[in-house]
Amino acid sequence: MTEFVSQSEAPVVAIIGGGFSGLLTAIHLLERDPAVVVRLVEKAERFGLGRAYAAANDEHLLNVRASNMSAFPDRPDHFTAWLAVNGGAGDGFVSRGRYGEYLQGLLRHAVRKDAGRLLLEQDEAVDLVFADGRLSVKLAMGRSFEAHAAVLAVGLAAPPSPIDEGAKLVPPRYFANPWTLDPEQVPSGDILLIGSGLTMVDVALSLARDDRRFTVVSRRGLLPQSHGAASITPIPDGSLETPRQALTTLRRHARIVGWRSAVDSIRPLTPAIWRRWSLAERRQFLRHGRAWWDVHRHRMAPQVADRLADLALGDRFEVLAARIQRLEPQDEGLRASLIHRGQAAKDRRDFAAAINCTGLSGDLFRLPLFAALARQRRVRPDRLALGIDVDDDLRVVDADGAAMPGLYAVGPLTRAARWETVAAPDLRSQTEELAATVLSDLARTCSAREGPARLIQARRTPPP
Repeated sequence: MTEFVSQSEAPVVAIIGGGFSGLLTAIHLLERDPAVVVRLVEKAERFGLGRAYAAANDEHLLNVRASNMSAFPDRPDHFTAWLAVNGGAGDGFVSRGRYGEYLQGLLRHAVRKDAGRLLLEQDEAVDLVFADGRLSVKLAMGRSFEAHAAVLAVGLAAPPSPIDEGAKLVPPRYFANPWTLDPEQVPSGDILLIGSGLTMVDVALSLARDDRRFTVVSRRGLLPQSHGAASITPIPDGSLETPRQALTTLRRHARIVGWRSAVDSIRPLTPAIWRRWSLAERRQFLRHGRAWWDVHRHRMAPQVADRLADLALGDRFEVLAARIQRLEPQDEGLRASLIHRGQAAKDRRDFAAAINCTGLSGDLFRLPLFAALARQRRVRPDRLALGIDVDDDLRVVDADGAAMPGLYAVGPLTRAARWETVAAPDLRSQTEELAATVLSDLARTCSAREGPARLIQARRTPPP
């Protein structure tokens, strides 16, 4: 059954993905326009959490202090005020589950305040069909509804297997998706964690117990740095025009103000710096500088760093700079063939299990919705394979390189355009910006005579 909208009805914006980015975009749309209707589509059981804030483990802490985790750029004390009322205080690193409660509160408030204008669709969007000036959102359970614009806010795909053999191994030997991991399924013994970023940190803390030991393997063997004392400092004095110049400038600045303050000083400038770099320079950064930037930019809470240090002191946590050439099943567990960085000889080690912690993937076209949009030539991957192609205002770019009002993206999907699209302080500004763009496009393209349903115009007949 399809639910239709008429030209005389209020504009309807479909938001595909009900995590942080989708929820905040919905709230900004509702606050800015008293007429707009938002239909928020989320396949998970709970809205507003996404992968980041759905974890129930109290040891999974935010990577940003509470004072910088307000959902609203113009209300910096919003989260700390909520904490004060709800049994917390101070400027520490609260649990992700606690932050999820905050987002759930925002959702409940929006549903009550904007009754009838925020509609929750617990289902998976599997296609967006553009025809006859309309947009139809197809859902997995067989229903569909029409809208005047759609925002893709689904985050990124689950990590791909780092090696071919990963697809042939199954639990309890190999766990492909760390976000669906059941700690009780993981055996005791030496556990191989593939990848050394913040995903690995969460997995290690979830699994830590006396009968498990962790061996972490990544190409460079770099762990996220810890938060520490940092002061607000002016932007560095020097060129940031190329990755090499930016590195030189930051190193010089760090010697004066400390590396944490130096990195923080350019955070407001990062999207602009990224845009100025050529495609070749961005590729150069991703190849040579990304790993170093990530471990200094995306830091662990001090309590988390202390927990890992305790595991290492107890000989239960080891980090190797190596790549995995092969994983082979054994009678109990598996055998990994490792090649250490700078060496040619193989190092074979046996493990009770391996867990893929390499992080989210930009290969979205494995997902039903993006596969369907690609068949219609409505989307294309960006040239850095980080997500999908969008213009400077976050309108989705189609296979012919044209961006049209009516289809937008927000959050990690847009990394190639903005780079900093993961942390809440960056996303809250992006969602506010996108809401303004969507409403501006609706106002500009919808005349009073035609109504908002004329916003979506099909460029071509979709291929059969």
